[in-house]
Amino acid sequence: MPSPTPPSQRKQDSELLFKGAICALIGAIVLLGPYVARSPDMREIMRQAYLAGWFALILGCAFLVRYGLNRWRSQGRR
Repeated sequence: MPSPTPPSQRKQDSELLFKGAICALIGAIVLLGPYVARSPDMREIMRQAYLAGWFALILGCAFLVRYGLNRWRSQGRR
């Protein structure tokens, strides 16, 4: 019977999931912000931050993919 995942690995995986979800959420908010903002000044500010929004979204998705690969690999060992 395989040994269970060490607590430190589970903690690292849950932190990776949390970081990925938060980064992706921030990126999505920054990218969608200009379409829902009511103030014209706020729309302009958010339009200027589109590059940071894309970076956060891609980074968050990369973290989530890494989390998924870690889970898939750990399922394969069992």
